[in-house]
Amino acid sequence: MISLQAKTRTGNNLTKDEVMAVAYGPKFKSTPITIDYAEFVKVYNQAGETGVISLSVDGKATNVLVHEIVLHPVKNTVQHVDFYVPEAGKKVNANIPLVFIGESEAVKAGNILVKVLHEIEVEALPENLPHNIQVDISKITTLQDDITVADLTVPANVTLLSDKEEIVASVVAPEEEQEAAPVDLSA
Repeated sequence: MISLQAKTRTGNNLTKDEVMAVAYGPKFKSTPITIDYAEFVKVYNQAGETGVISLSVDGKATNVLVHEIVLHPVKNTVQHVDFYVPEAGKKVNANIPLVFIGESEAVKAGNILVKVLHEIEVEALPENLPHNIQVDISKITTLQDDITVADLTVPANVTLLSDKEEIVASVVAPEEEQEAAPVDLSA
């Protein structure tokens, strides 16, 4: 399991290498903490929002999920992180990113792939949450074909919560470019 070290935070005095964070959950007292910026980025790149992280606060480890990240509006650096501590044995809802794979015959023929959804909502135990769900676009062979949520393959221990009829991807014919009428500047 991926692990991350943290310290209990008192006040808002941080070193330049630290980020403010908080850990909370239904059966976990909200705890303000600080984490090392570089270590968090490394852990987040591995776990994402759906990977369980062993968060060690002052030596006591707790399993958490990244719930929210606040970025600096100009620098695009992490300013604050919310860690959610799920109840042991309880399922959680999460939005899982979609990864589009394969080649579509309809796209090869010059049509345009439209990715309607980029993530779907699922329910599972935290340790069973997939990092992503693959969407095989090779199933789209004509303009009439599309992929719906019901067409997606998810692990047996994961329940889809998104509407099963919702379209994930489809193709459309490219629009013909129309020439603009010349502008008469002599008037």
